[in-house]
Amino acid sequence: MTDEANPQPDVQTEANAEAAPLNIEALQAEVTKARDDMLRALADAENTRRRAERQAAEARAYAIDRFALDLLPIADTLHRALQTAPRDGVDEALSNLLTGLELTERSLVEAFAKHGLKRVGARGEPFDPKFHQAVAQAPGDQPAGSVQEVMQHGYVLGDRTVRAAMVLVSAGPPAAASAHNVDIKV
Repeated sequence: MTDEANPQPDVQTEANAEAAPLNIEALQAEVTKARDDMLRALADAENTRRRAERQAAEARAYAIDRFALDLLPIADTLHRALQTAPRDGVDEALSNLLTGLELTERSLVEAFAKHGLKRVGARGEPFDPKFHQAVAQAPGDQPAGSVQEVMQHGYVLGDRTVRAAMVLVSAGPPAAASAHNVDIKV
């Protein structure tokens, strides 16, 4: 009699049964969205971690960049002094001084190399616009397109050019230079 007297529990059960599929679909959509948001947040965190690691590695690798730029004029001056110093007919004291300056320059270049700063620009190497700045082109004893003379050494730190070498580029032997023009792209 209680079932006949009180028909509301059946109506309420039917309403709950109809609402339940709607709630399950809504909950599944929420779970899918939450999962997607979580995966995006994890990917974003991973990208941030990788970027921070890359920036830290670059900071370590290129930390001496500014310091090296300050020292390069000193290295250039020392090199020019050694190039212009007389070698013949010098007394023992001047000879010892020149030997000391040569050792100092060698030590400076080795210290640069020890910290990843390498000297570029050597006579005879092929011209490369990533490492060389062509000041002029002239016929010479080197093959066309190669460095004939280095006016100022360049330096690279890792894969970055700190300063390009200022070079004179060979157009080839004088007879060959007039036979064909070599075009150097700077």
